[in-house]
Amino acid sequence: MGILQVEYPDNMTAALNMDRETFEQDARMAMAVKLYEMGRMTSGQAAILAGKNRVAFLLECPKYGVASVVWDKEELMAEFKNLS
Repeated sequence: MGILQVEYPDNMTAALNMDRETFEQDARMAMAVKLYEMGRMTSGQAAILAGKNRVAFLLECPKYGVASVVWDKEELMAEFKNLS
């Protein structure tokens, strides 16, 4: 498995009022959410990157301003066609 290292100042976690572990998990999740939002990763791939299961990842996406699921008009129409 590859390793990505990101340097950040030691005082950054204090400035954000976070402990190191929380900051690093949040940064990992933010990266995964952004790549998912951009369509570069599936939700399953992004969940692995975030260190979560797929359902937990999708449930957390809105906390980062990203919809868990994006449907186009045809998908919506197909989903709700039997309701009328």
